[in-house]
Amino acid sequence: MTPFTQSFSLRKASAATLMFAALLTTGCLGPKYKRPDVQAPPAFRGADNAEISSDPKASLGDQQWSAVFREPELQQLITQALTANYDIRIAAQRVLEAQSQVKITRAAQFPTLNAGGSGAGAYLPNSLSNTLGENPLAFGSFNLSAAWTPDFWGQYRKQTEAARDQMLAQQWAQKAVRMTLVGQVATSYFTLRSLDEQLLIARNTLKARQDSVDLTRKLSDGGRAPISDLRQAEQLLYTAQATIPQLEQQRDQQENAMRLLLGQTPGTVVHTDKEALAPIPESLPVGIPSQLLERRPDIQQAEAQLMAANAQVGVARAQFFPSLSLSASAGLGGNDWNNLFDPSGHTVYGIGSLAQPIFAGGKIKGNYELSKQQKEEMVLTYQKTILGAFRDVSNALIATNKQKQMREAQQKLVDAAQDASRLARMRYQAGATTYLEVLTNDTNLFSAQLNLINAEQSEALSLVQLYQALGGGWQ
Repeated sequence: MTPFTQSFSLRKASAATLMFAALLTTGCLGPKYKRPDVQAPPAFRGADNAEISSDPKASLGDQQWSAVFREPELQQLITQALTANYDIRIAAQRVLEAQSQVKITRAAQFPTLNAGGSGAGAYLPNSLSNTLGENPLAFGSFNLSAAWTPDFWGQYRKQTEAARDQMLAQQWAQKAVRMTLVGQVATSYFTLRSLDEQLLIARNTLKARQDSVDLTRKLSDGGRAPISDLRQAEQLLYTAQATIPQLEQQRDQQENAMRLLLGQTPGTVVHTDKEALAPIPESLPVGIPSQLLERRPDIQQAEAQLMAANAQVGVARAQFFPSLSLSASAGLGGNDWNNLFDPSGHTVYGIGSLAQPIFAGGKIKGNYELSKQQKEEMVLTYQKTILGAFRDVSNALIATNKQKQMREAQQKLVDAAQDASRLARMRYQAGATTYLEVLTNDTNLFSAQLNLINAEQSEALSLVQLYQALGGGWQ
């Protein structure tokens, strides 16, 4: 053997060895997924820059929504919404669609097998049959065919992996919809209770102001009060009258919004619980920031999408390598029904083809670069989602603290305004002041009372905000 021949043989052996090694490492071309590093702070930022954390095993986000929202009416509404809400049902349907897509994608890994047959026959006139020597004329065939593209480079498996990750993302999206729905129903319910309380104050104020107008009119008719006092009293009356239809409009529209969440047509909603706007509990447990990576469904959804993008890089990389296609077919046939399945009439053939991309104008490389860029985009999206979760919890903790302070200050304002209004009426009845002082103090009291209800509503909603920020409500 000449040196050239030996060298050529060695090169062939090396090429065969490399090809064999590549086949043994089939499916390893795709990058393995590794969760991006995100530095979680040791504690959440609360109001006044306080660092807040608690026992990870006792976080508010781990509690069932029924343990957080204890109002029976609200619990019933949430239960109805989780059953009939259209967003929930749409999200569930999307999960089923993703499951079907996984089956479709995975099918490319396996061979296909098809069966078919054909037949033709004709009954000829005697004149023709005597000439041809046969009657009837018939022909039939039966065949089986198979085709397979072996997944040497893991392309189809990576596609299936990506489809499964997308299905996982849809499952987490469904949980996110559930979490959002619980918060929406609670928010709508607390808003309705706030409007109920404001309407009650407005109607009680209207009754008191009607009595005041009647009294002032008697004084004015008797000459003991100027007509200007009557007009000022009427201003207070009409202000309360104008407030009531505005609040009723908001209540009715909020009920319609709640009914939509329940998957129902517009109508009334039960909302009579007197304790719904009670102060929220002190020292709510929040756990630690790193828990959000596992508990928040939006973070889990973003990571699943990142995993799918990572698998697509492997799909794009496999396009650089050759593809092998195998197909085979076998059949039986004959020109008479009696010998249709005669083995002597069988046919068998097989075809194998190997294709290696050489030049595609940069398309394959472009697809590969695009897949890597899309993965990097998903990395940034994942990291941003985590930072957004930390922000949400911090904002909610600040809100629970400051809304409580606001509600307490507003309660003091109402107490002071009530006393000021009482003193102004006493001074007016004693002739020590004009009705303008009564008008001013009564207006301030009405506004303070409505603002107190708004403060109570905001405090209740801060609990909803904190519960959602901690990833609660989807369990």
